[in-house]
Amino acid sequence: MAIAPGYKENFQTLLTAAKDDNLCLLECTDVATGKPVMVICAVMRLGDGSMQLAPFAKLFDGNPYEELIPPSEPKAT
Repeated sequence: MAIAPGYKENFQTLLTAAKDDNLCLLECTDVATGKPVMVICAVMRLGDGSMQLAPFAKLFDGNPYEELIPPSEPKAT
């Protein structure tokens, strides 16, 4: 499965925000469960001195190695 262009753009935005020290960790509330979730956000500094946060990823509460199956390695031909 190919990675969609939108995901690539979002990843590049995260890399740029990290390089510019414009990332933060924010506690939000999951709409479906009402439980707190930790979210990685890019910080956008606006011209009036205020900031806007753009959420990009939720962090795992448990062990991600137990929650995900990585893609299979391509078979040698």
